[in-house]
Formats: sequence, structure tokens, C-alpha cells
Amino acid sequence: MLEPFRAILDGEETPPPGSSAPSEEELIRALQVMLKSQCIYAATTGIGRSYELARHYAPFFRDYFACLGYRFEVAHRDQMVFLALPPDGVRHDAQGERLRKDETLVLLALRLAYEEGLRDHRVSTDGTVECTTDDIADAIRSAARTEPPDEARLIEILRLFARKGALRLGERDRAERVTPLMVMPGITVLSPDAWMDQVRAWASAGEARGG
Repeated sequence: MLEPFRAILDGEETPPPGSSAPSEEELIRALQVMLKSQCIYAATTGIGRSYELARHYAPFFRDYFACLGYRFEVAHRDQMVFLALPPDGVRHDAQGERLRKDETLVLLALRLAYEEGLRDHRVSTDGTVECTTDDIADAIRSAARTEPPDEARLIEILRLFARKGALRLGERDRAERVTPLMVMPGITVLSPDAWMDQVRAWASAGEARGG
């Protein structure tokens, strides 16, 4: 991959429209941002030109991450680029660490909230669905028949998934003790359909065993 990498830096690959070829630091940063965040958007802050570079040089990014066992994709409608993780096989990266039970339940609830928003046509022009931490807690009670994490732990988990591009957190309403959320298209990357089926089966089995 060194030759394609160098070709981009040397301008042998056409740079993004109205822009210059990236520096070595910018291109390395874009690769690292993808590995860390998994899903990034045109509006993601604090990532420099990472989204622009990943989208424009998609063939290079696709080949680079294929070497690591990931599938790189560009979702033009959602202005998102993302890494689809391997569904099977042994994983050795940090993202391969198993989620805790409460993290799994929150991720499930976020995906259910997003699906409900799609079904009810409550999707904004940038592909997000609005809900609140109360909605997530209620979804956990309904889907898993168990109590959700306490507020502090729930926010901690939500921040974890926010760093992965699954949602954005709003300002907490201190009077109502609720935090607005914007669930983003990346939630379907972090919780693909096959994973959802497994979690639903796991939750149903737990309910059959009495929790």
C-alpha cells in the first residue's frame, strides 16, 4: 500500500475538487480517524479533512482497510463514510472487545429507536432521529424486560457510541433530568441486522430463563 499512499501525496491522484493533495500528516490522520471512529460524517467536528479525503480517495481507503479485514464504504445520501466490521472470525483489534451487557442493551435500544423513527417518518434531512435518554431507558425495559443502567452509566455508554458515530448528545435538561439524543445513520453500522437478530435471540432466551 506504500505506492498508492505515495501517489496521493505526490499529487499523481487527482486531489479533491477545489482543494490540494493532502499532506502525509493529513492522510495518516484520516486513516487513524476511520479506525478510531468507525463512522464519520461531513459534519463531524475535530477531524480536519478526514471525511473529504476518505470519500475522495475511496479506492485507496477501500484497499487499505481490506488488508485489515474491514469493508470501507461511502454512504453518499447520509454524507457518511464507515468501516463495516467482519461479522465472523477472530478479531484482534480494540473494537473487537466484547460489549458489556448494559452496553449491548443500550446499543439495541438505540437501533430500535432509529427503526421506530424511520417507520414513523421522523427522520430529519440529515438522516437523524431524535429521541431522549428516557426513550432509550423505556426501550430497554420493553425489549429486554430488564432495568436500564442508571443515568450516569447510561450517559457514559452513550458517549462511547457517540465517539463511534452512532449518535450526538444534546444538552441535559436539569429540571426534567433527561438528555436529548440524535441517533445517526451510523447506528446501523454498529448494530447490523445479523447482530440485531443475535441480540434479540439472547434477550428472548434471558426472558425465558426469568431474566
